[in-house]
Amino acid sequence: MTTEQRLLTVVTAAVRAAAALVTHPPAPPVTRAELVAALAANDDAVSGVLRPALTAALPGSRWTADEHGSGPMPTGDWWVVDPVGGNLNAVQGMPDWNVGVSLVRDGRPVLAVLHMPVAGETFTAVAGQGAAADGVPLRVSAKTDLALALTGTGQARPGRDAPAADRAGAAVAAMMRHALYVRASVPVGHQLAQVAAGRMDLHWQFDNLRSHIAPVLLVQEAGGIVTDFDGRPWNVTGDGYLAAAPGVHAAALEILRPLR
Repeated sequence: MTTEQRLLTVVTAAVRAAAALVTHPPAPPVTRAELVAALAANDDAVSGVLRPALTAALPGSRWTADEHGSGPMPTGDWWVVDPVGGNLNAVQGMPDWNVGVSLVRDGRPVLAVLHMPVAGETFTAVAGQGAAADGVPLRVSAKTDLALALTGTGQARPGRDAPAADRAGAAVAAMMRHALYVRASVPVGHQLAQVAAGRMDLHWQFDNLRSHIAPVLLVQEAGGIVTDFDGRPWNVTGDGYLAAAPGVHAAALEILRPLR
């Protein structure tokens, strides 16, 4: 067993254990204080399990749980964790939430685990070794016609920035004119995992956050193409990306490129 495979086993077990601690209030929070407290309680519970388990599994590694962080990462081994992707969904009593972990080594993703407790699925990937869902290999969609594609995007981070909102809306409208369907939802990791599984055909973001690293690696290892909006290969320092099945990537890029 390679080091990465051993780590994948440890990370998968830790992620499943941590996800079991996520709580859902009996009723959705109605004040800002209640909402912030519920979100923080879930993040703290998950991080409390994952941080000691992951750093012990790889001595010398470091940790970041800033899911909205972006830009270059320092050298060395870093556990990049989104404690509860879709945490707002969880505290609102909705099923679309996950726990995601990636290991980034000298700026490049090495492995990824994304666990969806309600769906009962765990997605995993090791760079160069493929992606799987509960041990079953994943492959992106074989579609070649964007008019038949299930596409998606979502609000990567909270905000009321008017130009960003206008650009997101324009991109959804443009894609609606060409694709079969556009799904706008969070968390981003859920959509990217569905692209990796071939259930969705593409996903785009005008943000490129560190919490996206794990699900982006899933798409890459499942045979998808992930680029920026100029068609350059995705990397952790980019501004945005399109993750798509090879047969629809070029057509989608032509639609999104003018809006970047």
